[in-house]
Amino acid sequence: MTGLDLSSPVAVVGTGTMGQGIAQVALVAGHPVRLYDAAPGRAREAAEAIGARLDRLVAKDRLTAAGRDAALARLEPVDSLEELADCGLVVEAVLERLDVKQRLFGELEEIVAEDCLLATNTSSLSVTAVGGALRHPGRFVGLHFFNPAPLLPLVEVVSGFATDVTSATRAYETARAWGKTPVACADTPGFIVNRIARPFYAEAFAVLEAQAADPATIDAVLRECGGFKMGAFELTDLIGQDVNESVTHSVWQSFFQDARFTPSLAQRRLVESGRLGRKSGRGWYDYADGAERPEPHTADKEQPPAYVVAEGDLGPAAGLLAMIREAGIPVREEDEDNGTRLVLPSGGQLALADGQTSVEFRDVVFFDLALDYREATRIALSTAQDTLPQTLAEATGLFQALGKDVSVIGDVPGMIVARTVARIIDLAHDAVAKGVATEEDIDTAMRLGVNYPLGPFEWSRGLPRAWAHELLDELHEREPSGRYAPSLALYRHSYAQDKREGTS
Repeated sequence: MTGLDLSSPVAVVGTGTMGQGIAQVALVAGHPVRLYDAAPGRAREAAEAIGARLDRLVAKDRLTAAGRDAALARLEPVDSLEELADCGLVVEAVLERLDVKQRLFGELEEIVAEDCLLATNTSSLSVTAVGGALRHPGRFVGLHFFNPAPLLPLVEVVSGFATDVTSATRAYETARAWGKTPVACADTPGFIVNRIARPFYAEAFAVLEAQAADPATIDAVLRECGGFKMGAFELTDLIGQDVNESVTHSVWQSFFQDARFTPSLAQRRLVESGRLGRKSGRGWYDYADGAERPEPHTADKEQPPAYVVAEGDLGPAAGLLAMIREAGIPVREEDEDNGTRLVLPSGGQLALADGQTSVEFRDVVFFDLALDYREATRIALSTAQDTLPQTLAEATGLFQALGKDVSVIGDVPGMIVARTVARIIDLAHDAVAKGVATEEDIDTAMRLGVNYPLGPFEWSRGLPRAWAHELLDELHEREPSGRYAPSLALYRHSYAQDKREGTS
């Protein structure tokens, strides 16, 4: 099946930022586009704004003057819904209220032809619920664009409970014809991106609430160790704290207050104080003119250890051994059945974050998971109150000898990157098991929708078979609220791999 024919008009109802962006995408793709807004004069203002954007594209040599003129000739603001009668696709981008959207589509159903595709750009409401009042809900689908729509490639094509396969396929092919990267998704709270991305924010906020590290340090670790383009605090400031918290709360409520999606009290207080991020001038950070950006905690210079002893398999951190040797530090390897640690000259130990806490051991410093230990420029270490100063100094000096900045944080199990990645992997496996989307579409959505360095399954395949399950199991033992309980899908994934390798 092909997408919508270019001769078929596309209507966009609601002409705010998202509506204008979607209209621009359809317009540049070659469709006649009609703009409607319930507020008098708004559609014409939106048409002028789109024209100004096209002028800027011409100035940047991204669109020819002839292409702009042809596009503007196809753009028509209208004053009534009745003027959308011959459209082949109507995309709604109005207020995020179920009653408003249901009423709008009820009116549209009386106007447009039976083969007209109806689509909502909702990011938080159920597609099934929005289309539930229609007489013919089979032609109703979610087309969730990401802001700014003309620039971001991802479109989540969401099938409601009653959406016909042919309608979903037609919407998918239309988005692809518009130059977008569509992913197919079942109607679930948060769809793909907003469902699976929740731990990225939640775990950063949890580390803050535990007073283990400040926002600047957590953000730096996520960027410089985890490989994420932005940290959770700076990203939510960019999105808007009220918007991000609203999505989190919506997903949590839609999952019947599932502990895995519990909102952050710290973020709630930030929103209540009016600190909404960049748009209000202050959020986690201060954006006033002249305000200084806080620096992440970075440890003072320490001497590297004279040698290290590697006990057992370091798993995801195994590549560190070669790096340590390249730095001129001797490494002695010992095969220990239960050992997965580096022993330092002081007798203290250095271990990859595994969901346990430093206080449970006599003298252990945990270090965080990195996307790539060679490329990482910062490593987080965590210690307990009784960790010997010499052990921390040797651990710090070791990573500094490898060219890394070191951030020492509080004794928080699972550290920062490790617990975040484990939870994202878990939610991704759970989503596939429940028919939300395919592994490939989830990886695509998370890379393009929130700019993750790897999709959850790409990341999972580069880690030991049961790493995420074991880390979450340890976290769940220490915080048995259900927040960290690994899903049955992740358990099955880990167990099936064990069986294939002949272990139990």
